[in-house]
Amino acid sequence: MTINRRNMMAGAGAGLAVLGLGRQATAQPRNPAWPRALNMGTAAPGGTYALYGPAWGQIVQEATGINISFRTTQGPNQNIILVQRREVELGMVTMGVALQAWNGEGAWTQGNKFRDIRALFPMYDTPFHGIALKRSGITQMSQLAGKNVGVGPRGGTPGTYFPLMLDRLGYKPATIRFGSGSDMSGQLQDGLLDAFLFASGVPIPAFSEAETQGEVNFLDFTAEDVTKLTQAFPELSAGTVAGSTYRTAGRDLRVVGMFNFAIGHKSLSDDLVYEMVKAVLSQNARLKQVIAAGSETLASNASKNTFLPFHPGAARYLREVGQTIPDNLVLA
Repeated sequence: MTINRRNMMAGAGAGLAVLGLGRQATAQPRNPAWPRALNMGTAAPGGTYALYGPAWGQIVQEATGINISFRTTQGPNQNIILVQRREVELGMVTMGVALQAWNGEGAWTQGNKFRDIRALFPMYDTPFHGIALKRSGITQMSQLAGKNVGVGPRGGTPGTYFPLMLDRLGYKPATIRFGSGSDMSGQLQDGLLDAFLFASGVPIPAFSEAETQGEVNFLDFTAEDVTKLTQAFPELSAGTVAGSTYRTAGRDLRVVGMFNFAIGHKSLSDDLVYEMVKAVLSQNARLKQVIAAGSETLASNASKNTFLPFHPGAARYLREVGQTIPDNLVLA
C-alpha cells in the first residue's frame, strides 16, 4: 500500500459544483421498477466519507434517476447496522470492520452476524496515522502513553481499531475520546487533546485543516510497530503516506491501512446495482475532480475484497471489465 500525492480539493464547494451537488434533482427512475429514492449512510464531518459519499451518490443519481439522500452516521460500524436493518440501502465500510460484522466479532457486533450486506465496489485505502501540536513535543506514537488521545467517532474505523492497536503496542493513553473529525481537531487546538489519531482517505480533511491553523507533528509507526500490528490484525497491511501528501509533513509516513468498499443491501435489484457500479467505476476522472481519494476507485481494486460477498449486479459489471470474481464471492 503506497499513498501517493493527491491534490487537495480546491474548496469543497468547487468540487461539489463539478458534480452539480447544489441541485436538488426530481426523482424520475429510468426503470419504473426501481425505487424513487435510496438512502446512503456516510459519516461525520472531518473525514473522507462525508465528501466521498455525496460525490458517488450524485453520479449514481444522474445515471439511474433515483434520488439519493445522505445520512450522517458514526462511520462503518453504524453504516453496516443501518444497511442490515434496511434503514439505509447504501453505505461505506472499511474491510476490517466489515470482517468483524460478517463473523460477529468485535464488541460492537454484540455477537450478531451481519449477513445481509453486499460489496458493491472498491473505494480507496485508509491509512492510520495522527497529529499532535508541535508545542506538545509529541513526535511518535510511543509518547502517547499517559496522554489524552482522540480517535474519531466511536462507531468509525479509527474509533474501533486505534484503542486495540495502542493496547497491542503497549502505549496506554490516560484517556481515549470519541467524536467527529472536526470536533477532535477543535479539541486538539484547544489543548483538550494531546494527539488526534484518525484513519481515512488522504489527505485527511481534518489534518489538512489543523496544519493551516498551527504547527503540527505527524505521527506514524516504527517498523517494529508495523510488524506487531500486521501480525495481530491480518486485515491491516503495511504502507506509506508520501510526505508530500500534507503541506508540512516533511517526510514519508510509515503506516498500516485497510481498504474501503461501498456496500448495499442484498435486496437491491441486480440491474440497478449493475448500473450504479458501472456509473461510478466508468467515471473515475470525474470522481477524482471532487475527492482525491477517488483516484483509487478502480475496478482493479476489487481484489482487495477476499471475504465479503459481492452483490450479483456488482459482480456482473466487474467481470465485464476483466476482473476475476470467484463464484463463491458472489451471493444474492
